[in-house]
Amino acid sequence: MTSAYLTIKELTEAVGSRVTPRMVRHYHTLGLLPSPQRSQANYRLYTLQDVQRLRRIVALKQQGFQLSHIHHLLENEPESLNQTLMTQLQQQYQAVMQQILRLRQTAAALEGLLGRDRACQQTQAEALSQLRQLEVETQDGLGTLDQIWESLDAQTTGHPEAFQESLQRLLPDLSHHSEIMVDLLHQVVLASGDVSLVHFVRASAGAIAAARSALKAGCAIVTDIAPVMAMADQTRLAHLGCSVSALMNDPHITSADEAEQLFWRDRFWQTQLAQIPPGCILAIGYAPSVLLTACELIEQGQIQPALVIGMPIGFSHAPAAKRRLMHSQVAYVTIEGTLGGGLLAAVTLNVLATSLIEKPDCHCHLSHLSALSS
Repeated sequence: MTSAYLTIKELTEAVGSRVTPRMVRHYHTLGLLPSPQRSQANYRLYTLQDVQRLRRIVALKQQGFQLSHIHHLLENEPESLNQTLMTQLQQQYQAVMQQILRLRQTAAALEGLLGRDRACQQTQAEALSQLRQLEVETQDGLGTLDQIWESLDAQTTGHPEAFQESLQRLLPDLSHHSEIMVDLLHQVVLASGDVSLVHFVRASAGAIAAARSALKAGCAIVTDIAPVMAMADQTRLAHLGCSVSALMNDPHITSADEAEQLFWRDRFWQTQLAQIPPGCILAIGYAPSVLLTACELIEQGQIQPALVIGMPIGFSHAPAAKRRLMHSQVAYVTIEGTLGGGLLAAVTLNVLATSLIEKPDCHCHLSHLSALSS
């Protein structure tokens, strides 16, 4: 197109995300998009600035913001956003959390049925039959539901839980992942008790190969704090010739908040981070600012870890640190968003070490294009 202007159809095509001309006209009505210029034939004419604004609207809408809130966010500078809008956003957040709670309760009920192993299948069939006839609008109905669960739960005392059998029913199709990655996802779910976590795990295309090469060479393992080091499989790592140490080796630091404050209170630890050995595996399970600083040092060429396991906990810095990690040039395994923790970081490290020892000649990770990479 030679013109500096776009038609409404060209605007929607440039933005994508299933935006339609009807939606654009609606955004004009709401004041989200400014009124466009008109051609001599009275067609709407749009600019690249309109494309950028519409992309912002779509992005915010996909993040769950209401259109009225999007208008405030686009029209005001961050420092001028008033308390009323912040209150509205908090209310929206609480409403979303209530929706998540209801969905989580539904998911838990489904997991309680689908996760039953063969030994419980007869009771499961009876429960499904009762559920089909269940009325839950009254207190009596809720009592019947409790009785169904009591019947199902009574079957759990006669045998151990068959975790792998349950996972086969509950996990999505993972056949497009390598055998090692599937095992990693299984262990992360078992460590967290959250099946949905598989949708948030991200790994760079060369993460497994980088981890196996580093571990085979007896690389150093550096964790952010001592509890992550304590959860690492010291026996298997020692067998591989790998040393394990904590960056902040204060045994009294046991939480994300303490680790975060210590890292920024004493710049000694930031200096220590800049001195980690090249080719090491850096496993961060608590402090998001350790990951942010590590990413900065990697970008500056000051440190060259073979792999970063980036799973800090946090509500603003942690998601930002993980996004920065996924845009870096280093091999990584991470969990998007606020999810993470020292246990999951250690489990990831342990799975990678165990797979190398038990399957030293496995090359499955080289024949699969990882769909986990961003």
